[in-house]
Amino acid sequence: MDADRLKKLPLFEELPHKDLERIATWADEVDVPEGKHLTEEGAFGREFFVIEVGTAKVEHEGKVIAELGPGDYFGELALLEHQRRQATVIATTPLRVIVMFQREFEAMEHEMPEIAARIRATVALRKGLIEQAEEG
Repeated sequence: MDADRLKKLPLFEELPHKDLERIATWADEVDVPEGKHLTEEGAFGREFFVIEVGTAKVEHEGKVIAELGPGDYFGELALLEHQRRQATVIATTPLRVIVMFQREFEAMEHEMPEIAARIRATVALRKGLIEQAEEG
């Protein structure tokens, strides 16, 4: 993983280069074909994803509740709250994603609390989307 490419993603853009280099050691870059399920609702989560290129849809109980694109991230809810996945994420185009497994995600959360705070703020928004989908 290249630290300069991480800098182009909104989640990481304000970090100093040395922090980006550290994150790059924790992250893997993966190409994903269109139609691939990256997460499955109800499964245990062990990865955190950031989309670098491409788009994906988020489904909850079979309904599309969000569209994701470059810079968007997902998978944090299961890791932060140690629970099953709340939604299924499916690639709607070929994707390039940055993947961080649970151990590395927890190290990032511990060593870089400003990133963890940003991610935790997103958790509240995502919970609201899921609650709306269940009501609607």
